[in-house]
Amino acid sequence: MTPFQVQLFDGEQVRLMAFNPEKDSEVEARWTSDPDFWRLTSLKPACPLSTAQVKKRREAWEKEAREKRNRFDFAIRLRADDRLVGYAHIDSLEWNHGHAWLHLAIGDPADRGQGYGSEAMRLLLRYAFHELNLYRLTTDTFEYNPRGVKFLERHGFVLEVRRRQAILRDGKRWDEYRFGLLREDWERPGK
Repeated sequence: MTPFQVQLFDGEQVRLMAFNPEKDSEVEARWTSDPDFWRLTSLKPACPLSTAQVKKRREAWEKEAREKRNRFDFAIRLRADDRLVGYAHIDSLEWNHGHAWLHLAIGDPADRGQGYGSEAMRLLLRYAFHELNLYRLTTDTFEYNPRGVKFLERHGFVLEVRRRQAILRDGKRWDEYRFGLLREDWERPGK
């Protein structure tokens, strides 16, 4: 028995684990064929990726993480059957400022709204603030994603920047929202 009482990577339903490029790339490639997935997670134009493209991208990110030491990637897996349901990463770390960007996504539409993202977010925040000793996290979402906005607010994030009409989707302009969370706000009792 270790003296540590806090479980870093395991929640009740999900666990944060390393990616398995051989196994996970095919699943993630399927997600990229869903235009909603792209539009909820990226400003880039939607574009299906092959298994090989996803694997190559993941390998590049892994290399960056090793070389620059400013990125931590996690696969979100169900504890019950080890199925990949999403991903999360903390990147662009500015160690001297205690700041990083946080990204989280649940891939398959059937897995959204099941509580997997919330549990993964709680694990990720605890990891960022306690294990990495960060002070501030930044993330973004979009005006057309009200569920994403509520999700971030429920986890203590505060809207800090609104980039007006920064996104063009289907002939309509939308705002980009940038949210921030400070460790002291996350640690506040009753939050």
